This record gives sequence, C-alpha cells and structure tokens, in this order.
Amino acid sequence: MHHTYTPKGVCSTKIEFDIVDGVLHNVVYQSGCNGNLQAVGRLVEGMDAKEAVARLKGIKCGSKGTSCADQLATAIELTI
Repeated sequence: MHHTYTPKGVCSTKIEFDIVDGVLHNVVYQSGCNGNLQAVGRLVEGMDAKEAVARLKGIKCGSKGTSCADQLATAIELTI
C-alpha cells in the first residue's frame, strides 16, 4: 500500500513510501538534504518495516528533537 506523510520539525516536506507484506519499498523524500535522503531510501529498500522503525526511531538532527529518518520511523509506525 502507498503512503504519504508530512514530516514535522525537519527540512523535508513530504515522505512517500510503500509497504508490501510488511516490507518497505520506494521511499522518497521531497526537499531536505537530497543526497542523504536518497541514501536513507536506498538503505531501507526491502527492509522489514518494523526493523526500519527500530533502527531509525530516535535519530536526531543537530539540536532538533527529530530527523528525517526519525520522521520516516514515525510515518511507518502510523501505518503498521
């Protein structure tokens, strides 16, 4: 199933991803640090969604209380 999430407290403005049989696919961020966010998407491609949450949840960007990776974990949690 395709999902769209509007992150809060970070530079990216939208996260889109698919979860098929509990597995992440096609993670794409809009705006933000393009290279880093492409890397996040590629690293979690094919990963179990719950495993991705466990690895990404709680990562902070500088003094922010969250990060684009943490926001992806939040988005995934809302769907599983």
